[in-house]
Amino acid sequence: MSEQKITPARTICGETSLPGDKSISHRYALLAAIARGTSTIENYSPAADCASTLGCIEALGARVRLENGRVEIEGAGLDGLREAAAPLDAGNSGTTLRLLAGVLAGQTFESVLTGDDSLRRRPMKRIVEPLARMGALVEAERGEFPPLRIRGGELEAIRYEMPIPSAQVKSCVLLAGLYARGSTTVVESVATRDHTERALAEFGARIAATAGMATVSGGSPLDARSLEVPGDLSAATFLIAATLLLPGSELRLRNVGLNPTRTAVLDFLISMGAKIRVTGECKIGGEPRGDIEVGHAPLDGGVSSGGVSARMIDELPMLAALGPFTQRGITILDARELRVKETDRIAALVENIRRMGGRAESFPDGITVAGRSAGPLHGAEIEPYGDHRIAMAFAVAGLAAQGETTIQNAECVGVSFPAFFQTIEQLAER
Repeated sequence: MSEQKITPARTICGETSLPGDKSISHRYALLAAIARGTSTIENYSPAADCASTLGCIEALGARVRLENGRVEIEGAGLDGLREAAAPLDAGNSGTTLRLLAGVLAGQTFESVLTGDDSLRRRPMKRIVEPLARMGALVEAERGEFPPLRIRGGELEAIRYEMPIPSAQVKSCVLLAGLYARGSTTVVESVATRDHTERALAEFGARIAATAGMATVSGGSPLDARSLEVPGDLSAATFLIAATLLLPGSELRLRNVGLNPTRTAVLDFLISMGAKIRVTGECKIGGEPRGDIEVGHAPLDGGVSSGGVSARMIDELPMLAALGPFTQRGITILDARELRVKETDRIAALVENIRRMGGRAESFPDGITVAGRSAGPLHGAEIEPYGDHRIAMAFAVAGLAAQGETTIQNAECVGVSFPAFFQTIEQLAER
């Protein structure tokens, strides 16, 4: 297991591009696998999670060629996938497992979906229940944990009102809806990211979507597309945070995804006093994108709750780690989902903030972090518990702390941003 030393930086300066958005990469690859013809995907995410998706669709009969961030996928068509010779390994990727389960629910053969130790501890009952309502047979360990054994076939359309906001669960049901008789509708109490709806429309599915509701018609074939994945806004958040913390810093991030269901983090940072400007906005393949320019600014602090927390779920670890550097601190509520990510992110945040000398308290559904009045942070040994977002959040905190910070098991950042530490080193001035 590797460790990464982080020493304080004076500034973050320059410009860079980001790896392709993980969420969009997963969805483009899965839909390309069940489309007719050969799709090309530029700037496909180099994350280990997205490689897991490619491995799974290849095992199911799609032909995959990957070179320099460009992926060619020869699709098998909606009904052309074949039974895999072995269990499908989603690695650490909950997105791969949940979305692929929706596709497999519509197949006539049996599949087994599994993953690493962390993924096998993540609850899957939220997809098991709607897929069973549609007519798929889904078996799980103790009723909710991977491995999942899925026997699909012709499904029945349902109207599914989601008890907990989750873009992955919504996407699972919509993908299964491609194989159902009639129209499948998913209703959300809080609108989550809509990459699946946009991607389905791009590949030619019959789908109607508004904020909080999406309906897909079963049976219509999908057609191959040439697409480009924008830079990952969740990955950008770590570099934006580093720039905000260090006086004199200025950074430009090129071609970043600006899907409105994802930009709540930018609005939240601006509400705390961040200097963030978006330029060159355009839309390609149904997904908005543009350049983000950010400079150092003192941050006031704030409270995230309700739908805002749901829309920033992947960015909340970085926001919590910013808390000790803000005037009033940061409180995060209504984020119970953080308890069942790659690790219990709430517990990991509290532990590591305290290791660095900050003050933090947890709730069942959130965390409160004291601001600058609690004193400056000092370097410490950080235990991310194999969670990429915890590792990156505290690496950023280490850039502005006093003394050296050590990130244990630092290789876990490869799940989403393999070049994270190299990118930080290229942009940091000491």
